[in-house]
Amino acid sequence: MLTQKTISKKITFTGVGIHTGKKVNMSILPASPNSGITFKRIDLKSNNIILPLYNNVVDTTLCTTVANSLGNKVSTIEHLMGAFYGTGIDNALVELDSQEIPIMDGSAKNFVDSIKEVGLKFSEQPIKIIKINREINLIDGEKFISINKSNVKSEIDFEIKYENQIIKRQTNKINVFEDDLSDIFNSRTFCLYEDIEKLKKLNLGKGGSLENAIVIKNNNILNENGLRNDLEFVNHKILDCMGDLFLSGYKIIGSLKCSQGGHKLTNQLLKKVFSNSANYSLIEIKGKQLPHTFANYLNLRSIA
Repeated sequence: MLTQKTISKKITFTGVGIHTGKKVNMSILPASPNSGITFKRIDLKSNNIILPLYNNVVDTTLCTTVANSLGNKVSTIEHLMGAFYGTGIDNALVELDSQEIPIMDGSAKNFVDSIKEVGLKFSEQPIKIIKINREINLIDGEKFISINKSNVKSEIDFEIKYENQIIKRQTNKINVFEDDLSDIFNSRTFCLYEDIEKLKKLNLGKGGSLENAIVIKNNNILNENGLRNDLEFVNHKILDCMGDLFLSGYKIIGSLKCSQGGHKLTNQLLKKVFSNSANYSLIEIKGKQLPHTFANYLNLRSIA
């Protein structure tokens, strides 16, 4: 289980971009060991490869957007990257015919369910991880984020605070490698009803609906079936955080704490971590002695 993994066969999705409102067809294909995650814009004839790495992030306004050196972009990558991170996928080629990843139901559920259905393909190449060596922190007004060393865990401890009486203050803490992440994967993006006009003025949210987002108006949830879990709001923020952390290029061994952060703060944290090589170590795991796996949630079959 400590060797590099990809999906066993091609998976396809069709949906809409939550911000562009454009229809998008996307495929996830198996990829060879040590290739990492690669995005390919098949609607572009050239210069269409974009790597989802922290130093390629060009916008963090309500989603994470990466671009290549010529400015070709892929946006809203965080839910798919969170699915890859949580299910233990090291290598995959993602082809899409538009700029934005399809939002599906607003969570990572569709991605994870499809990965579980096809199973994983295990290589002979050992995984590589980033181990945090010392504490790094950032403060932005009332927001803060930090990451510190941990022996074998990848922990995320997240807090959100809203004046809205439905959301209020929520906290949750997970161990990515050992916990059941079902509630994290299934938690949807959300917004306050009064913020919809703000999104329109920013030319965003064109594809948003009650089919792909939780909308809260005053003290009511407008979605017919309510919430999927009691901590769905903070759990979605953890999903986002997982996806943004994977822009390090590898799984991370460390303990992260965040209050009221988001895409921008997580990206700034990664930039600070990698600004000094003393902050981290890149380790190749060759043994099988670690007390966890990167795919324990799915219990997927191995395909030779």
